[in-house]
Amino acid sequence: MSETLNRSTIKMTASPSIKAFACIGGKKEKQGPKADCFDRFDEDPYFGQKTFEQGESELQKRTVELAIAKAGLKAEDISFMFGGDLLNQCIGTTFGLRDFNIPFLGIYGACSTMAEGLLLASIMADNGIGGNLVAVTSSHFCTAERQYRLPLNYGGQRPPTAQWTATASGSVVVSAKDKPPYVRACTIGAVADMGVSDTNNMGAAMAPAAHSTIARFFHDTGMSPQDFDAVVTGDLGKVGSRVLCELLQKDGYDIRNRHNDCGLMLYSFDEEDVHAGGSGCGCAASMLCGYFLPRLQNGTLKNILFTATGALLSPISSQQGETIPSIAHLVWLSSSAD
Repeated sequence: MSETLNRSTIKMTASPSIKAFACIGGKKEKQGPKADCFDRFDEDPYFGQKTFEQGESELQKRTVELAIAKAGLKAEDISFMFGGDLLNQCIGTTFGLRDFNIPFLGIYGACSTMAEGLLLASIMADNGIGGNLVAVTSSHFCTAERQYRLPLNYGGQRPPTAQWTATASGSVVVSAKDKPPYVRACTIGAVADMGVSDTNNMGAAMAPAAHSTIARFFHDTGMSPQDFDAVVTGDLGKVGSRVLCELLQKDGYDIRNRHNDCGLMLYSFDEEDVHAGGSGCGCAASMLCGYFLPRLQNGTLKNILFTATGALLSPISSQQGETIPSIAHLVWLSSSAD
């Protein structure tokens, strides 16, 4: 049975394995510095479908199919599946996964969804519930802009703090302890709200949640940044990454020489106009599945903290002048089971 440490941190007793992982991206991701981390690309933003939203569903469907195939499994071998995205009622996920006939739990953590799905699947696997479990998420630049901001053809000017929503999807297959990467522990975040209301400054809105969750993990486990090769955040970008490091420094945790933000990794700031960096569920998911998990698998990295962050806003809340609550969930991933 998993062990709960001080309410929010859960230690895995059986160290579940991430059996397989896959990520697929779009045209802009193919042009970025981490293009070799992706399994596949599709330069068609519609992914062969009639609308951008249908295209995101197709993107997520393909990614799940690829992850399951890489695990040497079939859909009927999967016990449970966790998934979500940024669209209203998570239609990118439900429409994309409806033909799999796998028991499904839809989740919403905005851009923290990859960490949320991974930790939920890992907790179930650690407690012997289900043989093989899937976690998946996605985002799409065109669907996110249309829902949260303005129609693409409006051509509005983006401020320097704005981030570029990744057109990407990542999926993992989690099973009982077998081979690396292993899931060692997780910390479930609490909602944080520091009063930021600018929908074009997601990094500043999400940094307090990342700070709260990471600091809580260190406090609960007695570990420190020096115990990890990398402290990875989802998509804080330039602004949020700076704020996070400053907040943790005040708590006595210096992560500056080992902090990696997926939003700063995915695109080239010199060649691609992404302003403050990348964002979206697919940003953290693709870098986890394409960059970090392979390095944990081959032992290049020994231990990382993967903390995906999410801004829990909606178009309605923004129109009503609400601030932006945020959430961050953390997963300790290792090349060693103990």
